[in-house]
Amino acid sequence: MALNEQFLEEEIHPIDIVEHIAEHHEWEFDRIEENQIAMAVEAQWRTYSLTLAWSGFDETLRLICTFEMEPPKERLPALYEALNEVNDRCWTGGFSYWDEPGLMVYRYGLVLAGGQFASPEQIDTMIGAAVMNAERYYPAFQLAVYGEHTPQQAMQVAIAEAYGHA
Repeated sequence: MALNEQFLEEEIHPIDIVEHIAEHHEWEFDRIEENQIAMAVEAQWRTYSLTLAWSGFDETLRLICTFEMEPPKERLPALYEALNEVNDRCWTGGFSYWDEPGLMVYRYGLVLAGGQFASPEQIDTMIGAAVMNAERYYPAFQLAVYGEHTPQQAMQVAIAEAYGHA
């Protein structure tokens, strides 16, 4: 069954759709409250923590994808430069680093103003793009922070990876 077949008849709460997608992909998830869900998505490099939250006030479905990274303080300038390089290449969403919890964060907000609603395909694509971007740039962040490569050298890994798959 296609992801959207179940939702054709009526508008469904976006987090209900996310829960259905998580069940479909057999991801671990926890419905934190009516407007928020957290899940773990296993990928090649690591397992990513994703949280999606719906704000009716802003009419926005917000996605946050995180993974741990605790760079040495002296490597923070290289990390921030790598973040700028990466964000210049991201068409949707963007990365930031949260120092206090030691988390790399990919964020994206799907604005549904004017009573619009998200389709299951949109939400599934949104989640897929978050994991794909995290996977694509994870090695570059690692090389810039721990491999002592320049951010430009580290970015070559992400660029080469994009051209290396058919």
